[in-house]
Amino acid sequence: MNENAAWTADREALKEAFPPLTQHEALVEATRCLMCFDAPCTHACPTHIDIPKFIKKIYTGNLRGSARAILESNLLGATCARVCPVQELCEGACVLGSEHKPIAIGRLQRFAMDYIYGKGVNVFPKPTPTGKKIAVVGGGPAGLSCAGELAKRGHEVTLFEKRNLAGGLSTFGIIGLREPVEIALSEVNMIQKLGVKVETHKEIGDNLLLADLQAKFDAVFLGLGLGATPNLGIAGEENILDGLEYIEQSKMSGHSLKIGKNVVVIGAGNTAIDCATIAKRMGAEHVTMMYRRTASEMTAYPHEYDFIKKEGVRFEFLSQPMCVHAKNGVVEGVECVHMSLGGKDASGRPAPQPVDGSHFMIAADQVVKAIGQEKPALVTRLNLKTQKGYIAVDENLQTSIDGVYAGGDCIRAVGAASTVMAVQDGKLGARAIHERLVGRG
Repeated sequence: MNENAAWTADREALKEAFPPLTQHEALVEATRCLMCFDAPCTHACPTHIDIPKFIKKIYTGNLRGSARAILESNLLGATCARVCPVQELCEGACVLGSEHKPIAIGRLQRFAMDYIYGKGVNVFPKPTPTGKKIAVVGGGPAGLSCAGELAKRGHEVTLFEKRNLAGGLSTFGIIGLREPVEIALSEVNMIQKLGVKVETHKEIGDNLLLADLQAKFDAVFLGLGLGATPNLGIAGEENILDGLEYIEQSKMSGHSLKIGKNVVVIGAGNTAIDCATIAKRMGAEHVTMMYRRTASEMTAYPHEYDFIKKEGVRFEFLSQPMCVHAKNGVVEGVECVHMSLGGKDASGRPAPQPVDGSHFMIAADQVVKAIGQEKPALVTRLNLKTQKGYIAVDENLQTSIDGVYAGGDCIRAVGAASTVMAVQDGKLGARAIHERLVGRG
C-alpha cells in the first residue's frame, strides 16, 4: 500500500463517529424540543448559548439565524458541537432526559454550523473600527475566541501562534473521530474573516517578547495552554511515545504513524482514550490502558470510558509502569507493579502505593503515555504571579501585569480544563479588554 492509500485508510478508520444529520433528521429532532423558558440546557452550557433559540430557528428553516444565535455566545460552535461533553452539560440538563431521550443538542448545533461553513456564509456585519490594537498570544480555543470577540467589536487584532497552524489542541490534539482537522481550520479561517491577522511561528519568550507587545499594542491576551507531557521517571522512558504527538500524527497529512501489535497506553484521561482508540482502529491486535488507580478515579468522561470498552480495549487498573524493556530500540514489554489505594492526596483522590513483591510483565511492542500536561512553563519567565503553578488572574482575567490578560488551560488552577471553558475565558477576556479600552458596549 502506498503512502496516499495508507493515509486514506487511516482517515477512514478515524472518521467522525456520527454522520451529519440530514435535513429531515434535524427537523424531526428540533420538533422534540420543548423550548423551555429559562432553559436548564442554556444554564448548563459554560458559554450560555441560547439553545432553544437556535433549535427553533432550525425548525423554521432559518439556519443562518440558528448559526448566528450559536456564534453570538460561542465563536467555536462547530468545535464545541463535537468535543463538548454534552452528556454532562446541556444534554445532561435537558428536561426530557429524566423520562425520555434528551434532545441531541450537540448534533443539532453541528448541523447549523456545518451549514454556514459549507455555504461560506458570514453572519456578522463589518464593525466600525475603534483604532485600538490588541495582541493575542496562542491560537488555541481561548486565543481564537478572544481574538474573534475583539474583532467583532471593531478592534485591530493580531494573533500570534507558535506552530505552523492555529487551532491548538482542536487542530493537533483531538482525535479525528471527534473533530477532523478541517473543522478546526475552518474556524480559524472564520476568525480571520472577522479581521484577525494570524502570524504563525511566533513564540513568546523566543522570537516574541512580552515587553515589545506591551509597547506596540493597547492590551495583550495570553492563551498559552499547557506545557509538555511530563516524564514518568522510569527506565526505558526514551522508548515511550508522547500521546499528543501520537494523535497529531494520526490527524495530519505527511505523517506515517506506525501502530504496534501490542500497544500499552499509560493514563486514563480523555487523551489516553483517544490514543487507545487510534491504536485499536488502526490495526493493533491488543490494546491495554494502564492506570494506577481504579475506574472510579479515572479523569475521562464516563461516556468516553463506556465507548472505549466497546472498542475492545482491556484495562490494567491499580497498576503502574516501572520499566520499559527494549532491545536495540524495539520495545519488548513493560514491567509493572500492582498498586493499592491509601488516603487522599493533594488531588483529593486516593493516593496509590506500590504493593511489595507484586511486579509483573505486560507484553508490548509500543508504549504511549497520556498522563496530562505540565503547567505552563513560560509563567516564571514572564514574571507573572501564579496560583498553584498556573497564571493567576483577577475576576476580569487580568494578570498581575496591568493590561495583560490570560485565559484557557494556562489559568485553570481550579476546575477541569476543557475546550468550552477556554472559549468562555476568551469571551470574558475580550469583554474586559473592550471595556478597559472603550467602555461598555
